[in-house]
Amino acid sequence: MRKSILLIILSIISCKETPYKTDETKAGNRSFYVDVPFEQEYHEGFWVEGNNPDANDIRAISLDVDSNIWVATKDGIYRKKATSQDWQLMITDADQGPAYDVGLDATGTLWMATWNGVYTYTSKGIKKMEGLNPPIAKVVCAKEGVYALGPYGNWFYNKENWVKKDYDIARSIRAALSDNNGGLWVGTDVGLYHCNDGETKVYQKNNDLVSAYVKGIDYDGQGELWVGSMGGIAIRNATEKVGEKLPQDGLPNANINVVKKAPNGIMWVGTNYGITRFTPGEKEYSIRLSRRWLMDNEVRDIAFDTDGNAWIATANGVSAIRKKQMTLQSKADYFYKKLIPRHVREPWIVGRSKLTIPGDTTSIVPEDDDNDGEYTAMYLAMESFRYATTKNPQAKERAKKAFDFLHYLREVTEIDGFFARTIIPVSWEESHDMDRTYTDRELAEEIIKNPRQKPVEQRWHISKDGKWKWKGDTSSDELCGHLFGYYCYYTLVADNQEKERVANHFSKIMDHLIANDFNLIGADGKHTKWGVWSPQMLNNDPEWASEKALNSLELLSFLKFTYHITKNKKYENEYLKLINKEGYLENAKMLHATNPAWETYFDIYMALYVYPPLIKYEDDPQIKKEYVIHLNQWFEKNRKTNSPLVNFTYNYLSGGNDELEASIAFLKDAPLDLVDWNIDNGKREDLKVVREPILEELQVALRPPSESRAVRWDNNIYEAVVGNPAQEKEPVYWLLPYWMGRYLNLIQTE
Repeated sequence: MRKSILLIILSIISCKETPYKTDETKAGNRSFYVDVPFEQEYHEGFWVEGNNPDANDIRAISLDVDSNIWVATKDGIYRKKATSQDWQLMITDADQGPAYDVGLDATGTLWMATWNGVYTYTSKGIKKMEGLNPPIAKVVCAKEGVYALGPYGNWFYNKENWVKKDYDIARSIRAALSDNNGGLWVGTDVGLYHCNDGETKVYQKNNDLVSAYVKGIDYDGQGELWVGSMGGIAIRNATEKVGEKLPQDGLPNANINVVKKAPNGIMWVGTNYGITRFTPGEKEYSIRLSRRWLMDNEVRDIAFDTDGNAWIATANGVSAIRKKQMTLQSKADYFYKKLIPRHVREPWIVGRSKLTIPGDTTSIVPEDDDNDGEYTAMYLAMESFRYATTKNPQAKERAKKAFDFLHYLREVTEIDGFFARTIIPVSWEESHDMDRTYTDRELAEEIIKNPRQKPVEQRWHISKDGKWKWKGDTSSDELCGHLFGYYCYYTLVADNQEKERVANHFSKIMDHLIANDFNLIGADGKHTKWGVWSPQMLNNDPEWASEKALNSLELLSFLKFTYHITKNKKYENEYLKLINKEGYLENAKMLHATNPAWETYFDIYMALYVYPPLIKYEDDPQIKKEYVIHLNQWFEKNRKTNSPLVNFTYNYLSGGNDELEASIAFLKDAPLDLVDWNIDNGKREDLKVVREPILEELQVALRPPSESRAVRWDNNIYEAVVGNPAQEKEPVYWLLPYWMGRYLNLIQTE
């Protein structure tokens, strides 16, 4: 509730009026979101000089009056002009060497602290200053002038020459800040000093700071001093410590390197493992780490340009965390433009793609995936909702292309009713799960680990026309995903001719299951590893106890859908037989009380795929009541995931607007970057690694999508250590719930 109130308040501030409004419906008042602009963050990273590690060892960063970026590096001072992507070494020849700080004064002069002194840059060029003893660790540009601090002394420039200051401070200068009243705050390895011409005072007692190793200092918007040190942040007023920020309060790492107030008042804290942003007065915080946001997780310095974008010095390059105004509609357009050229391969397969150079989005190539059928079906559902909302003929055309591919997956096998996982051109020499053989010893190892293991030696088969290789051993999640896509296509897009094609296609699959005791039988004449819905196996084989509840629900949905689209009573008869004689409805009721050892995160979405036919097509009021109870239990258990796909699917089936604000928050926060960067939230000190909600995996408390891996709904969003930067995920995960929200009028354009 608190988060929802905060979201509304922020919307009022940025949009002058709340974007959440209420309509009257037959079911009563129903809230919806008006799609107004919001700030979308995105990352741009820079290598300062190719593979030169010293040039990318960034110590400090600043902007000049022309918005050019200046950095102090181990290799020297570099500048990137605002209109260029290239970096120029500014101090060369005999004076080139390590640099430690850069700063801009009120006159527009840029000051540089280096190994051999202080340099300035003006329109007249670079000038070396005389009269102080290098090296210089920090330059402080104050209203009264410029300070230069280093291990051999501290100086003040009085517009003519350097005057040495007799400050009694430690020589280990790590941070320095003007107090805006003629004095300085100086952070060192042994404490925080306040210096002026009258006295020098040190703060190093336990009640003064979190610790005496001080590396970051800045004022917040209320005039309180944030002192970052080893261990966390002390917040001080004029006389004493009044607050703290420790790892448990939102710091991903206890080693603080820099504290900076952004123009909007948010406090940015750079650590050895990412950045935290605190909004003063609020408990919520946000984290930026991993290559999605930072060139390196060790953050040394932060500066802000006139637009409020953050420029970040890291241990391995420069990052810009920029922001721009977007609406959900323009974000959808952005993702759609990424989707079609980068994630669709012939004959209209939609899925993730491979980056041959990990993280390099220019090295993208198509790649097969076990779940190509399922995720093309999710795309089919997305285009179906897009067409139903907009009546755009392109959406209808592309939905048909997706259905044609799924239809072909059945035809290509030439096994009546059996469909493939995916297809690849016969010319491809590499694929996932290459064909292999098992020795008796290898087979023994596999069977001991999993008695249900099916050692499939021939994964790939050549199509009759010789154009394609098709992959067998199709799984239950494939059929569930197909069903969801077919349901959406049939309900929202298909004309009478296409409805007949859907009915003919899916009934063949169902006939195959009926003929084989509700098992999916592959090219070897045996059931696939996961394609089992048989009463004999689910009800009587103890090895299938973990799948009993969900698979029972799935099969009921398959039959209910087939009966609805064909009107053939044999499917209804099989459906009722499973309920009345085999106990499949009672089996399904156990899904939400399953043994924790059997739960997987993806089960949430397997159930989601099969609910629509059961809720929309069941006419028996008693059975319908059971399905509604089941759906409500599913939603209550999973609403905490803040998944817009979960929320909007539930709202589609219930007619409500539950968790609307959480859904909109997710859609806004989701990053534009689709690379599956490595993210190790298990190293964050603000989070505890746990074994929940899924006992099998190491997880952390739910974080926003900008702090988690690139989303695919079959991935556990709680998982602590994730990522594969050799993959770029398809944005269907975002586009599908967006268009569902639009279709339901829960998201309305102005």
